[in-house]
Amino acid sequence: MDSITAPTQQWLSDPTVVKFIIAIVGIFAINLVVHFSRRALSQFIPDPDIRYRFRKMITLVGYLVTALFITIVFNDRLGQLTVVFGVVGAGIAFALQEVIASFAGWIAISSGQFYKPGDRVQLGGIMGDVIDISILRTTVMEIGAWVKADQYNGRIVRIANSFVFKAPVFNYSADFAFVWDEITIPVKYGSDHRLARQILQQVADEVVGGYVPQAQDEWKKLVRKYLIEDAKIEPIVTLITNDNWIEFTLRYVVDYKVRRIKKDQLFTRILDEFLATDGRVAFASTTVQIVETPVFDVRLTNLE
Repeated sequence: MDSITAPTQQWLSDPTVVKFIIAIVGIFAINLVVHFSRRALSQFIPDPDIRYRFRKMITLVGYLVTALFITIVFNDRLGQLTVVFGVVGAGIAFALQEVIASFAGWIAISSGQFYKPGDRVQLGGIMGDVIDISILRTTVMEIGAWVKADQYNGRIVRIANSFVFKAPVFNYSADFAFVWDEITIPVKYGSDHRLARQILQQVADEVVGGYVPQAQDEWKKLVRKYLIEDAKIEPIVTLITNDNWIEFTLRYVVDYKVRRIKKDQLFTRILDEFLATDGRVAFASTTVQIVETPVFDVRLTNLE
């Protein structure tokens, strides 16, 4: 029995082993404090954006405290462990290249203003709203796929942060929280095209004109920040003609979150206004004209 306990006591008396045990217990205690702090704050902060940021801040503080705690515990041993950590770190860096790239991507996202939680982005071919940014992955609530327009489809996608170095990052809400959208309206030849233009302009001003003042303010800030020309923010109606109908295009700015809703409202109002003109303005539709076939003169001759 003494032969078994003696090596155990000798092993536990080693200062390095004791420090490892202290480090493990300390890390466990720090994680418990971080976990309960996040749960407690979530109950007292009603605003989801502030709650999310506080939880992220507590997690980051937990990482920093853990790193500081380990440094203090192994302060007198760091010189001896430098060579070991260097060799092990080189092997880990080679084996975990993607993980390291994702961590570097997290640093770039946090400091480079690529996107933030709540932004609508397109990453690696995936379009959606950013709902979380962790050290290695960005979590996105996907939009589109089998669902038309800008609607959630229910899939949550986790994308490696390293994608910011490999592919373009499309952000629909950074700096300028609006997008330009447009609809086309075919109008039958013979309609009053001036009245049609007037109706379209009036409907656009009433449905989406409210976004113009705020969009103008944000665009001015964008012009001062970047080398970009001043664009027209107000709704605009343009006209072209083709072989089938008069085609109007209505272009306007809209909040990226309600693009489909506003498009529905525009078409509904335009249809109501066209019907109220008693035929002066009418929608066009594709027509197919069947040309009359020529008359064939068939004569039968009796061969007998």
